[in-house]
Amino acid sequence: MEAVTEGSWEALPVALSPGLLQALRELGFGRMTPVQSATIPLFMSNKDVAAEAVTGSGKTLAFVIPILEILLRREEKLKRMQVGAIIITPTRELAIQIDEVLSHFTKHFPRFSQILLIGGRNPIEDVEKFKEHGGNIIVATPGRLEDLFRRKADGLDLASCVKSLDVLVLDEADRLLDMGFEASLNAILDFLPKQRRTGLFSATQTQEVEKLVRAGLRNPVRISVKEKGVAASNTQKTPTRLENYYMICKADEKFNQLVHFLRQHKQEKHLVFFSTCACVEYYGKALESLIKQVKIMSIHGKMKHKRNKIFTEFRKLPGGILVCTDVMARGIDIPEVHWVLQYDPPSNASAFVHRCGRTARIGNVGSALVFLLPMEESYVNFLSINQKCPMQEMKPQTNVLDLLPKLKSMALADRAVFEKGMKAFVSYVQAYAKHECNLIFRIKDLDFASLAKGFALLKMPKMPELRGKCFPDFTPVTVNTDSISFKDKNREKQRQKQLEQQRKDREENGGKKKFIKNKAWSKQKAKREKKKKVTAKRKREEGSDIEDEDMEELLNDTRLLKRLKKGKISEEEFEKRLTSSQSRLKAGTVADLESEG
Repeated sequence: MEAVTEGSWEALPVALSPGLLQALRELGFGRMTPVQSATIPLFMSNKDVAAEAVTGSGKTLAFVIPILEILLRREEKLKRMQVGAIIITPTRELAIQIDEVLSHFTKHFPRFSQILLIGGRNPIEDVEKFKEHGGNIIVATPGRLEDLFRRKADGLDLASCVKSLDVLVLDEADRLLDMGFEASLNAILDFLPKQRRTGLFSATQTQEVEKLVRAGLRNPVRISVKEKGVAASNTQKTPTRLENYYMICKADEKFNQLVHFLRQHKQEKHLVFFSTCACVEYYGKALESLIKQVKIMSIHGKMKHKRNKIFTEFRKLPGGILVCTDVMARGIDIPEVHWVLQYDPPSNASAFVHRCGRTARIGNVGSALVFLLPMEESYVNFLSINQKCPMQEMKPQTNVLDLLPKLKSMALADRAVFEKGMKAFVSYVQAYAKHECNLIFRIKDLDFASLAKGFALLKMPKMPELRGKCFPDFTPVTVNTDSISFKDKNREKQRQKQLEQQRKDREENGGKKKFIKNKAWSKQKAKREKKKKVTAKRKREEGSDIEDEDMEELLNDTRLLKRLKKGKISEEEFEKRLTSSQSRLKAGTVADLESEG
């Protein structure tokens, strides 16, 4: 590791506590990084800061150290239930990581209690833990923190606990907003005292972040740290010690190239990024079967309870492969990652930079490789201009084993693999259609036949994007895919029951398939319920007293009018029926009034 020097800790204008200096020595941080030397003195001198620095530049210590120093210098010591500092991060993994770093320092200061508040576990457990141990320093994700502010009925008045707050830190602020946490952040900010110090840290400053700076910070000092040398002159957004490569290969060759590469680098540690959760599920299982003697783990945003365990376990491994989505792209510090492989390019250009930033952190060397289709080659120039990210080409390897037939045989042997492959293909196509850079990633130029071969599909799925298209270059298997069974006996037994029920339904309906109306999505259902409530409320406010029978009479009048216009009844007949209808309506109203009187 090359030391990223910007002076020793002792050179700071405000001396650090002996306990902090000892913790820094134990962790092996002998000198400050540029973002630390720029941020710490300002933060400690009662300034709000908005810091922008390249990924892997040491932003975590740039706020952990000032938080501890500020709390140590309080006139009144914090009581058990008083909150002195809150650190908010976008993902559980990043929160766990910050909590670990913080614990290395707080063990030297037993007076401070810290608590981790993240999703994936019962919120009542967090309430009980806070009530029992307190939490002078909170590390949290926005959703869980907002939830705990509303747990007064469970015996936790967090709004009162935060009245003593000194410091608020928003880490990876741009990602917090990208992930749709703006409403949660605003709700949290409403509970916090205005007299506080606020730090906002991000790798990129977007317009949304700028709005957040104006809303949450008071006269902030803006810090923008660039790397020396090439990065300083070209505002390069990736670490200078990162070797960035791209490989151009067809969709049906990409998987073989990936497996060949991973087999050649078995002793190293890799992150492999895919565009969707379904792709992670499918290709994660495929790589487990095809690459032996290597620990392969998968992680994505739809995992609930397993995510924390997987992340913690992979961080401790000396080598292995983590198959993941962009949930692992921001702020995560996994030791000694040698290669970041992007099997699918991300949905936006800034995410590309953040993915690459999982390697070559704090002066270490590292490499990144993105796989591109021939039609996507102009993405390389786009990144060099848009993200100041220089790249060099890596040629596809020759004489690579074709593993797609093996993947097909896995799908034929287990319905679970077959279904995962179909879901992965559908999710990939849908994600591709929504790509932000749609001038380069054009779905109408996508070779679906080659893509289906690359996913080792047994047949083409039915989906709107493929409707009306023919694929002469794709040959589906001759096997009836309904006959493919699950290896899991319980799942197969359940499937057979469903098939038997469908056969009975067809027999009852004269050979026709029973029509089952698609169940509404929860959001659509909620929307309809809300619309019904609004309509009912409007009717009540308007004092509408028309009952069902009365409404039917009015509808009859409308029908009579239509029949008159079409000449189906005479004017005399129309007047006679209309008078009769109005008499009934009036009689009903009088009867209602009499019953009320």
